[in-house]
Amino acid sequence: MFGTLLQIPSATNDLGVATQMPVEQPSEITMSVFDLAAKGGWIMIVLAVLSLIAVYIFIERYIVVAKATHYDKDFMERIREYMKDGRLDSAKALCKGNDTPISRMIEKGLSRIGRPLNDINQTIENVGNLEVSKLERGVAILSMIASAAPMLGFLGTVTGMIRAFYNMSMAGNNIDIELLSSGIYEAMVTTVGGLIVGIIVYVFYTVIVSRIQKVVYLLEAKATEFMDVLNEPA
Repeated sequence: MFGTLLQIPSATNDLGVATQMPVEQPSEITMSVFDLAAKGGWIMIVLAVLSLIAVYIFIERYIVVAKATHYDKDFMERIREYMKDGRLDSAKALCKGNDTPISRMIEKGLSRIGRPLNDINQTIENVGNLEVSKLERGVAILSMIASAAPMLGFLGTVTGMIRAFYNMSMAGNNIDIELLSSGIYEAMVTTVGGLIVGIIVYVFYTVIVSRIQKVVYLLEAKATEFMDVLNEPA
């Protein structure tokens, strides 16, 4: 009884001996990443453009901030020696020869020597803030992309599901899985794409902000060191 439930097709050879027919295995369907992304519709194009913008800003800002953290380790010691010897022109020339935020800040402080110390301190703080604002140029765009990308992905989810339900309503009783696949693909692919872009760009943003914060600490330390030199007895 039970033996008749499952039967494998068989055939007989020339000798009359029964042989099993080979079972056909279903072929595996493969799809490239680009083909899958194309099913996300126009939102994937927007995400791709935002990704390119984010990569450009990250690389450009990373290089700029990296240059800002490199400076001559003996820079402040040489400034101290020039100031003690009264050679302010040599100190200013040294600052001009070092194209860094620290040198520009110290050069501004040197140009204010002779004024009250509070004025000098305020001047170098203002220059330091300007240098930091230059480093932060474009960082807000990274933050915006990191926040907007997941929301764009969820927008694709909504539009994809709307398309799927619309196709169902138009099909009536003749509902076919292929009819719904385009909307479901758009819903799922855009969600994944938005999350991936958002996570990667958020990492970019965090790396740049942390490196800028390092420059801020460096500027504060060198400004304090410069003010200490001015406060030293002649």
